[in-house]
Amino acid sequence: MNQIEFSKEDKAELIARIQHYFDSELDQPIGLLKAEFVLEFFAKEVGAAYYKKGLEDAQTALARRIDDFSEDVYQLQRNATE
Repeated sequence: MNQIEFSKEDKAELIARIQHYFDSELDQPIGLLKAEFVLEFFAKEVGAAYYKKGLEDAQTALARRIDDFSEDVYQLQRNATE
């Protein structure tokens, strides 16, 4: 999988959210550089798992819709021959 990349604005927002989380939830303020390292770690090590799961969910949803569409076409064919 390709490395996950964010726009400058998105990256800055994510880093700010990481800093806020560490400060408010863990009572452990961290600086900009450490927050960026946390973001890069999760993007590399955890992001791929979430991305893969999202693709699997999308594939399942698409397969369901294709099945529904196939059923609709079958019903139209049956109605046309009656």
